[in-house]
Amino acid sequence: MTDLGGEQPTAPEGERAMRRTRVLLAEDQGMMRGALALLLGLEPDIEVVAQVAAGDQIVPRAWETRPDVALLDIELPGRSGLDAAADLRAQLPECRVLILTTFGRPGYLRRAMEAGACGFLVKDGPVEELAAAIRRVLAGERVIDPALAAAALSAGPSPLTQRECDVLTAAADGATVADVAARVHLSPATVRNYLSSAIGKTQTRNRMEAVRAARQNGWL
Repeated sequence: MTDLGGEQPTAPEGERAMRRTRVLLAEDQGMMRGALALLLGLEPDIEVVAQVAAGDQIVPRAWETRPDVALLDIELPGRSGLDAAADLRAQLPECRVLILTTFGRPGYLRRAMEAGACGFLVKDGPVEELAAAIRRVLAGERVIDPALAAAALSAGPSPLTQRECDVLTAAADGATVADVAARVHLSPATVRNYLSSAIGKTQTRNRMEAVRAARQNGWL
């Protein structure tokens, strides 16, 4: 007969402990990265298991640490956070991606969703909002600022083709047509055609204005 009055066995310490959500943090600014890691570490159910400063470090570190959520900036050296998000979706689909960026551009939001991100936040929100977003994407929800979502819908998709984006990106530092052609492995004549098309689609006067317009809309 079971002794109902006796002391009941307790679960092992590891079973009683709360499972913490494992987070990978990608941010190129060291002070911002350290502050985010510190603040998120104060949450009882969140643990920052990896910090990287470059986009090409995201997937290798994710393989090493197996985070539940990857918190990614967009503009990173080596590889953009959007490209890394697509890589994570293909290689580690169980890892949820949450974009955290300074630039709340409709084009960025659309590209992030296409890359498989589960959420998109700008950096001016409180850390409590960020922690809540991490929990929500882990639970299978999408977390997107309503105003930004509405702006993305009204703006529509990017009018630029991938090749036009490649050429504009290569021309962004003021490179000559010959240099751009070498970078993207196209002939100078083809590069001129792509630049002309991009200038027309962005309704600008020259390639540098086209680059600025494309960046402002989040198309690059």
